[in-house]
Amino acid sequence: MAVKGLRHLYAERPVIEDLTFTLRAGRAIALVGPNGAGKTTVLKCIVGSAEPAAGQILLDGSPIDERAEVVRRDVASLLDDLDFFPDLTAAEHLDLLARAHGNGTPEDLVDTVLDDVGLLGAADQLPGSLSSGQRRRLALATALVRPRKLLVLDEPEARLDSAGVAWLGEMLLAEKKRGTSILFASHDAALVDAVADETVTLTPLA
Repeated sequence: MAVKGLRHLYAERPVIEDLTFTLRAGRAIALVGPNGAGKTTVLKCIVGSAEPAAGQILLDGSPIDERAEVVRRDVASLLDDLDFFPDLTAAEHLDLLARAHGNGTPEDLVDTVLDDVGLLGAADQLPGSLSSGQRRRLALATALVRPRKLLVLDEPEARLDSAGVAWLGEMLLAEKKRGTSILFASHDAALVDAVADETVTLTPLA
């Protein structure tokens, strides 16, 4: 994935100006900087939920279009808190997403991902019965249950305790070993140090 000369405006005021970086397969880039620096905005531009004022975002050399099949197939993201269906269990949520992304027999995949995120024992629980940290793990699982070459995450450490952040670091390192590219925004210096091959520092524009 390549970002070239990205510019974004909010109410006619620039919040991102001439941002350029390249993310290769099996590598991770962390966006760092204070609140208001535009980290989430960059991620939203990349997944197509915000429109850049200028610049290019390329995936395998072609402009990213969230409507394109290749993007739905290759880009998995978690940017905002999810509104889970209150009457579906953790396993049913993941089963639904796996089927929506083309896996007709997702049972083994769902069990594997639930085990990976430490929720196998809570597979039959409803989201409302999960703790805040467990719901965050379930949200992460929704990205892991679908195919992906690029994983885009906004503060994935949110609401995880220290053990959860350590688990998250190990999970992201395993993703890199599989060849997944990871772009994430984070305020956790230890997570950034453990996972990122490169950091991109954003600062609020005057």
